[in-house]
Amino acid sequence: MPRVCITGCGVVSPLGPTLADFDAALFAGRSALRAESFDLPGADPGPLALGRADFDAGRVAAPSRLPLDRGSALALAAADAAMDRAGLAADGVDPFRLGVYWGSGMGGAATFDATCQAVYARQQRIRPTSVVTGMPSAALAELALRFGARGAALGYTCACASSAVAIGEALLALRHGRLDVALVGGSEALLSPGVIGAWRAMRVLAPVPPGTDGAQACRPFAADRAGFALGEGAAALVLETEDHARARRAPVAAWLAGYATHCDARHITQPDPDGQVRTMHAALRDAGLAAADIGHVNAHGTATLAGDAAEAAALQRVFGATPPAVTATKALVGHLLGAGGAIELVATLRALERRAVPPVPEGAALDPGFAIDLVRGTARALPALRHAMSNSFAFGGTNAVLVVSRVD
Repeated sequence: MPRVCITGCGVVSPLGPTLADFDAALFAGRSALRAESFDLPGADPGPLALGRADFDAGRVAAPSRLPLDRGSALALAAADAAMDRAGLAADGVDPFRLGVYWGSGMGGAATFDATCQAVYARQQRIRPTSVVTGMPSAALAELALRFGARGAALGYTCACASSAVAIGEALLALRHGRLDVALVGGSEALLSPGVIGAWRAMRVLAPVPPGTDGAQACRPFAADRAGFALGEGAAALVLETEDHARARRAPVAAWLAGYATHCDARHITQPDPDGQVRTMHAALRDAGLAAADIGHVNAHGTATLAGDAAEAAALQRVFGATPPAVTATKALVGHLLGAGGAIELVATLRALERRAVPPVPEGAALDPGFAIDLVRGTARALPALRHAMSNSFAFGGTNAVLVVSRVD
């Protein structure tokens, strides 16, 4: 079965519009979360910490020539950067051997929210393009049009695991010879009033600590963790079979070595450590690795009481008395829901590239009940780092784990 490599990636996130911006903030442990006032009728009052991307969606041209949802614009920007970095914008690829695999948990949420406001609050007519702009597969369709992908165009909506599942399923398609190249990733733009209000009603969003700017509202694995912050952004990666990449002499950034997905099938919101353990073990088997080979884990790390407790217990069961260095990207960018797995995989790749683990912000004490090695405050050099894991555990019980390896 052919190996699959990663030859390019692009990201637009609250940490900045480029990969260089992302790197600088990621390895400094610099949070992009900021407190914003929030006052929606029927919702609890008070500020919320949000991770907004400094991004002008109006500057992105839609291949369809239709209005773009903000999430689709983010997807196009990240994908353009990934394809450029992979050299495929210049080299080209057989369109019948090119696929797009994309994830989003609430794709088109901003368009749907705006449509509801127009109809119910302002009694305006609905735009005739509302369906195609706001459908969950809108970003996927725009990406397929942009790059002429005729091999496959498949969208995945598995809540917080959406883009991780998209990446993993593309890996399987490449291994089995269905494609030569896959553009993969995820996007999410849901920082609109109705969507934020809905999440706040679930009581899972972290309050802003009094007297702070909200930068440390999301504190994964901390003793005083109180929930997550919502963010927005997109990440794209280019996957290729080894033969295809070698034939065009493309620089290989890393191997996408392993993938597994399982469902807990026990509760729609409460995570199950058994399912997480099962999925991590399956991803290791798929990669042909042992737990001891993993030097770094980018945890799902939502900073919820139940979520972090379940993941910490699962990590301890998989890795035992010698845990790998753990980080949690959501502390810096917020929870990007369906795009989270893709952005966190990019962060994991950057750790492999630098052989260093990015930290979560200093300040919060680790929960004493967790036997994990959480990197805090300062990035940690790991000169021998060769293999790393990225976890995505979603509402609905979908677990997805990706394993990446250095090209040595």
